[in-house]
Amino acid sequence: MSVSAEFVIVGAGSGGSALAYRLVEAGRDVVVIEHGGSDAGPFIQMPGALSYPMNMGIYDWGFQSEPEEHLGGRRLATPRGKVLGGSSSINGMVYVRGHARDFDHWEESGATGWGYADVLPYYKRMEHWHGGEETEWRGRSGPLHVTRGPRANPLFDAFVAAGKAAGYPVTEDYNGQQQEGFGPMEATIYKGRRWSAANAYLRPALKTGKLRIVRGLARRVVFDGKKAVGVEIKRKGQIEVVRASSEVVLAASSINTPKLLMLSGVGPAAHLREHGV
Repeated sequence: MSVSAEFVIVGAGSGGSALAYRLVEAGRDVVVIEHGGSDAGPFIQMPGALSYPMNMGIYDWGFQSEPEEHLGGRRLATPRGKVLGGSSSINGMVYVRGHARDFDHWEESGATGWGYADVLPYYKRMEHWHGGEETEWRGRSGPLHVTRGPRANPLFDAFVAAGKAAGYPVTEDYNGQQQEGFGPMEATIYKGRRWSAANAYLRPALKTGKLRIVRGLARRVVFDGKKAVGVEIKRKGQIEVVRASSEVVLAASSINTPKLLMLSGVGPAAHLREHGV
């Protein structure tokens, strides 16, 4: 069966889910390709089970680093989500924005448009913050719920007090105006459930009828000359091409995205020739 859409996105993780949601919001027709399976079930949806999914082959790609020279040649586990919601369905759910100075350093280094003042409106647009009223730093109308939990255990306050006693600053909101310091932790948990990218973005987008999810393994980008026109996938043992009339978007993680590009002939020419690409 032939599948096509205006936009074809590879990867139903944090990036692909958010982009699909915003494209559908703009009235566009979208297909998301995802190799992983369903995120239903307690191991993913129940926050207390967080240590399980990142150690289960059904949900995790099982990547490892190259041998680390300064760690005695050990390989480090590098969990990446292989499931709807991607790594947001297997992570620890702790919500911490990148530091403002890191973004500003990127801009100073030439990444125009990536200063903290540039990205802050998108952080605010993304989140529904449950830590207080909307401020110039925090948003209250986005799809991603960010909560602080009950903090009823006296050890929470004792921990912050201990940090202060040790000479560290205290902050009421480490994702707000003052990022350094001890203070309440935030998490992508809502009403006792993991609020993954699948729950925040994919499911609302699916309800519009403008988004379809195709389960399959992306093998390569299909080009017409230098224009990407689709993605070749393997689905149920068959090779198919999902066609894109507008754009192909690769959102398959920082590991699988470059891999997919190289399998498509995009990358260091000498390295690709070594592998017969």
